This record gives sequence, C-alpha cells and structure tokens, in this order.
Amino acid sequence: MSTAPTETRHSDVSRDELLVHDAYDGQVIGAVPRSTPADLESILARATAGFAIARGLTRFERHGILDRAAALLRSRSDEAAGLIVREAGKTIRQARKEVRRAVTTLSLSAEAARSNAGEVIPFDAFEGSADRRGWFTREPLGLVVAITPYNDALNLVAHKLGPALAAGDAVILKPSPFTPITARFLVGLLIEAGMPPEVVTVVHGDRELAQALIAARDVRLVSFTGGFATGEAIARGAGLKRLAMELGGNAPVIVFSDADVPAAVEACVSGAFWAAGQNCVGAQRILVQREVHEEFRAAFVARTQALIAGDPSDERTDVGPMISHAAAERAERLVDDAVAVGARVLAGHRREGSVYWPTVVEDVPFSCALWCDEAFAPIAVLSPFDTEDEAVAQADEIEYALHAGVFTSDLSRALRVSERIEAGGVMINDSSDYRVDSMPFGGAKYGSMGREGVRFAFEEMTQPKVVCLTI
Repeated sequence: MSTAPTETRHSDVSRDELLVHDAYDGQVIGAVPRSTPADLESILARATAGFAIARGLTRFERHGILDRAAALLRSRSDEAAGLIVREAGKTIRQARKEVRRAVTTLSLSAEAARSNAGEVIPFDAFEGSADRRGWFTREPLGLVVAITPYNDALNLVAHKLGPALAAGDAVILKPSPFTPITARFLVGLLIEAGMPPEVVTVVHGDRELAQALIAARDVRLVSFTGGFATGEAIARGAGLKRLAMELGGNAPVIVFSDADVPAAVEACVSGAFWAAGQNCVGAQRILVQREVHEEFRAAFVARTQALIAGDPSDERTDVGPMISHAAAERAERLVDDAVAVGARVLAGHRREGSVYWPTVVEDVPFSCALWCDEAFAPIAVLSPFDTEDEAVAQADEIEYALHAGVFTSDLSRALRVSERIEAGGVMINDSSDYRVDSMPFGGAKYGSMGREGVRFAFEEMTQPKVVCLTI
C-alpha cells in the first residue's frame, strides 16, 4: 500500500469555491460553489418558491418522481459507488451496498408518498359527537433544512430528501464538505426523474452559513445527522421549530457464554470495522462473559489481523481510509491516551496517512475517553463481565445510545436483556450495526430527538390536519 499524501482536505480554492479531495490519496477530484450568510435571502426565496411547487404536486406525481429516481440510481449504481469510494473512502464493496440501500430508501419514499395520507377519526365514538364525521390528513410541513454527514454520503441524503419529497416539502440541503459531489449526483437524478429543480436547494458553506439557515424563521424543521456538539449548537440556535437529530452512539455488544462464539466474532468484526469504523451504530464496546472471553478474544484478534486495509478501490480491501488525516490522527491519539492509563493493544494501532488499521484494545479504564465517548473509528474495545446485571450496567453507563447487540441462545435472556437496555434498538444475535431503511432509527437517553426510517421521517416532516363535518 502506498502512503497517501498529507494535504488538508476540503480547502478553499477561493471565497466562491470549495475543493473536494479523494479520501485515500488526497488528489483534487472536483469543486463546488460556496455560499455564505450573505446568500441567505436568495436561498430562502428559492426554497420558498420550491415549497409552493412541491406542495402542489399530487401524491401520484411525488410517487412517480421518487420511483423513477430509484430506477435511475439502480441503472447508474457503478457511477454512484465510484463517487462514494473517492469522496468518502468506503471500499468498493461497501459502496455498492450503500447504493443498493439508497435505491431501497427512494422506493420506500415513493410508497410513503401515496400510502401515508391520514386516517378516519371515529368522532361518533365519543359522547356528544354522534352527528360528526371526519378525518385527518398528513400535510406538508414547509421548508426543511437537511444537514448530512460523510459516512453514508448517498443513503443518508436519500433518507432526508426521500421522505421530504414524499411529504410535499421543499429542502435546503447542506451536505458534508467532504462528500458534496455524491449529494449533488443524487439531486441530479431526482431532477432527471421529474423533480422541479427549485424543490431542493443545495448549498455548501461553513458553520456560519449553517447557523444562519438553522435560525431562519421560515424554516419549519432542521434534520441533522452528526455529532453531539453540533447538535447542541443547533438546539440553541434553532428557535421555535421542529428538530430531528441523530447524534451518534457508543454501541455495546454483549456476548453471553451460551452464544455461538464464531458467529458473534464474525458479526462483531463487521460491526466494528465497517466503513473504517465511521458508523454511528458500530460495535465499539464488546462485552464478553468471562467463561468465553479468551476464546472470543483470540478469534476476534485473529480475524481482525486478517483484514486488508488500504486502497478502497481494490476489490480485496476490507477497510479503507478514514475521511481525513485529521480523523485518523484523532483515532491514533484516542488509543495512545488509553494505553497511557493502562489499556493494552491486541491488534492494529498503525496509521499511514488517512488509513488507520483496525484496532483491538482491552483493559480500557471506564473513565477513559475511548470507553466513554464515540470513537467513530476502526477501534473495538473488549471487556469481560461475570453476570447479566454487570453486563447491562456496563452497556447502559454511557449517557446516550443508539443501538446495542446481544448474543445468546437463551430466548428468555435475550428478551429480558433487550427490555432492560436503554437504546433505540437492540439487535439479538447480531451486531449493533444492523439496520434496514424501513425501521425506526434514532437514539435513547440524552440527545434523542426524532426518528429516521422512511415512514417515521415522513411523519416528522408532515403535520396532521383535521377535517370535521357536522351532518
């Protein structure tokens, strides 16, 4: 593997342009126009005009646009996967899977456009309302600001745009500065499928632009996927509007002594190192019952060491680069800091440019950042436990949660532990990183705000309207 160069990514060409770099070799692959807060008035004017158009589309028309867009994306999947590899650094095999998921997301959104229209209200079920009939519809919310991350550069954009378009909303899309070309590619497909161009306004800029968009009074919803610090800033600056935010996790996976250990190892290796660990539901803390801890550890370390890291365009590569050199350096520091207070490295902890080899660590103190915070890197922490109560307590001690995993052959235990763990989802006999695009997806405890998953995002992006007739 060649060492990637060290230039900084997404540096400015000028005040008006933002350069985009290859995640692996740092080469410039394109540029996008840059906006500033001075452009806010024109951005909002275009989006407002877009909403007037979007809400006027019938459900049949919205369905057709999204259905055709799904077909277009399927037909151009190789092109889309190539963009993901270059911008985000996912391996080509992982990129192809993301494209397939994005096709599904658009198809689900097409169905939501014509099926989730509202319900009849049984007014006559209540005293004094026998002469009333009525229903509620799900109406467009208005302007949606969607801020998307780099780790699922295509599918997470689809998860914002698909439900919003199904709902009849207009979107101001601010994609990650690392992956703007992939986002623009998807918007282009939607336009090709018949979406009026004004319905989605794509903007690129810095934090000041984001703050101006978030604070704008005309905006009805901010949909954000990213980190807690940014989420807190959005909550402070948004004012009276809806917020739907997925802010990350630090997923625990519990492996009990009666589990299928080889299957658990395989699932946890995938769960920990998929997308170079840049996965909000990735398996970061793997808790293994002491009776099988040595067996699991030996197999997990061996499987990790067999992974191939490097060029994401190579079909043989299992783990590609992280999104930037800075991200890889942060991962390296997290492990260094843990080692300094007693942790032991069992595999990996090697960096070349933006590539950080999949790393396994044990004996991490529970007060250490590597245990307490989301690593968002290809790092797995192994920790033994003795009792079910101890495992649940360790799993739950982090103040925020998305997913958890539980491996056991005891159905009663599986159900009992899944009820006790505080998380947005519990995957039984699977890693924490399992997700299908139709399921409700979001956090528990601190920072839990709204749900993704097409049907649930659609409901976040619409508002009920009651019609009641006296007969």
